[in-house]
Amino acid sequence: MMHAVHDLMFLYLLTCLGQNGHGSEIINGKNVPQNSMQYMASVQIDGKHVCGGFLVSEDFVLTAAHCYKNSPMEVVIGTHNLKKVKRKKMRYSVKTCKHPQYDKAQSGNDIMLLKLSRKLQLDKKVKPIQLARTEIKAKDNVKCQVAGWGSTETSVKAVDVLRWVDVPLIALKTCTKIFKGKLPEGVICAGGYDTENGFCQGDSGGPLVCNRTAVGVVSFNIDGNCKYPNWPNVYTDISTHLSWIKNILNKKQC
Repeated sequence: MMHAVHDLMFLYLLTCLGQNGHGSEIINGKNVPQNSMQYMASVQIDGKHVCGGFLVSEDFVLTAAHCYKNSPMEVVIGTHNLKKVKRKKMRYSVKTCKHPQYDKAQSGNDIMLLKLSRKLQLDKKVKPIQLARTEIKAKDNVKCQVAGWGSTETSVKAVDVLRWVDVPLIALKTCTKIFKGKLPEGVICAGGYDTENGFCQGDSGGPLVCNRTAVGVVSFNIDGNCKYPNWPNVYTDISTHLSWIKNILNKKQC
């Protein structure tokens, strides 16, 4: 009986992923030093931060598809402190380019490009990040980080200053077992399991960075629960969408 109740609860949590996975906060992290992570972007609606993102060219920011809202979206680039935004220089309106096969976060393809209203000027505060060309695996034993402007624990107000934390990669076989086979294809698991470090509400769309390369996009966790180390964090695998990304970057349109 207890097993049946547990399975029902687990299924319920999975149905909540699409609603609660968006926006993620950095758990157990620290402030990002100035003049580092110059690729980070704040995705905003009505001047308020809703998701993270990251600069991949002079014209485009990459984020999660579930960050899309049926409202005009903007991005802020060039500052770690969202209270210090020079509107004309740092704020850009955008055109949204959701992955054509996206439905909901737990179904995969949770990725979106945002075309900037104007080409930005690259400098010491603004630099794009390199994208992964091949799949990364836990056995590669690399050091990875995730960053964002979300809150520092479940249901706590988001922060104004960008924060980051180290997160270990989790073998996909292990992650799939924990999710009882309910993981979509084309994802990476890192943090949240066997560690207190991870993400939560406030930072979806931010990058998973390994060896200074963006390998994943923050997608979802379990029901917005950030009391780790019980559940893995799930990211969209950038390498599986590289051709789609490059096609849009080359055409400079969706």
